Amino acid sequence: MSHTRPASPPPQQPSPGWDHCLATGAPGIALLHIQHARTGTGGWDTVQRWAAAMTRSPVTAHPDACGLYRGAPAVAFTLHAAGQPAYASALDTLDRHISTLTRVRLDRAHERIDRGQLPALREFDLISGLTGIAVYLMHRHGGGELLCEVLAYLVRLTESLAHADGDVLPGWWCADGPGTPSSRRWPGGHGNLGLAHGIAGPLALLSTAMRRGLTVAGQAEAIGWICAWLDQWRCGTGARAWWPAMISLTEWRTGTVRQPGPQRPSWCYGTPGLARAQQVAAMALADPQRQRRAEHALAGCVTDERQLAQLRDASLCHGWAGLLQSTWRAAADGDGVLIARLPHLHARLDQHLQRHGTPSHDGLLDGATGIHLARRSTTAPGPPVTRWDACLLLDG
Repeated sequence: MSHTRPASPPPQQPSPGWDHCLATGAPGIALLHIQHARTGTGGWDTVQRWAAAMTRSPVTAHPDACGLYRGAPAVAFTLHAAGQPAYASALDTLDRHISTLTRVRLDRAHERIDRGQLPALREFDLISGLTGIAVYLMHRHGGGELLCEVLAYLVRLTESLAHADGDVLPGWWCADGPGTPSSRRWPGGHGNLGLAHGIAGPLALLSTAMRRGLTVAGQAEAIGWICAWLDQWRCGTGARAWWPAMISLTEWRTGTVRQPGPQRPSWCYGTPGLARAQQVAAMALADPQRQRRAEHALAGCVTDERQLAQLRDASLCHGWAGLLQSTWRAAADGDGVLIARLPHLHARLDQHLQRHGTPSHDGLLDGATGIHLARRSTTAPGPPVTRWDACLLLDG
């Protein structure tokens, strides 16, 4: 089945910030054209037009405005994926700025911990925080002192902190609610479990780094502690296991999850992302029992029509494409049960596209680009040469 490919020429008048936004703008769309060029199904002239679109205005490197999905790290992630010597000078310049902003953010994070204060999500999460910046550092350099400093910070993030009301909370417990502006529905803050914004992101990052031989003091213990915390909040067992997206202070105190059942099976917050993060953690810790539990939870998710019925779009972030990409990555490291479900997931994605069409916009997370990358990657004989889904923390 053929679906319309995201447009090749960049728009002339994009929205503000579009040129430096991996989620919705030029860097994400460029990843698709880079994948085409590196596999011989597209031309480098198209890639160059998108590279020019990313850099036609000054790329922000301000610590408050940057993360993996915005600014210098977003542009650099995409340029590095191209693997072209022509971008070496631009990448060196971006790297200097990224090193500076990373150290600023690390200093702020350690000062916050020293004061005994709880963090905001954007301090540590994948989309805007230090976990995402570490993804870039690992993607670009494969290691290095700065990456180890971020890993050490993430280890420290798992240390408990005392709440003003006397509760001893995990160090990643956020002082406010999810979203902006902060919701009054979350007095006492919340514990976020998701891969995009919660503790599953640091878990996947620490575990992926360990599998690649990148370790700092306390890393294995931190991975184990996060896994134990996720075990505490797992609902159900075996193929019926699921996790809440987040928990309130009341739920923390009572040990009871109020969410009535599993939410939509999305990459960002649902079982697919959480199960993949725990599978990678299990492989890092050489824990086959934990690995089987994670894979059984994902297998149950992709065969549960009640969960699948909650998917309302085809997107990479919270739709069919994200479920497919997460399952495909987990299947490559798992048993035949997940592999056997891939054709069905492909068919369901295609059925959705046939009924509802491809999104009208071309973004990576919510638009046509992410859908095309997932469909192409999961039918190829090996992992994507660009390693584009490192930005989703799925590559393990």
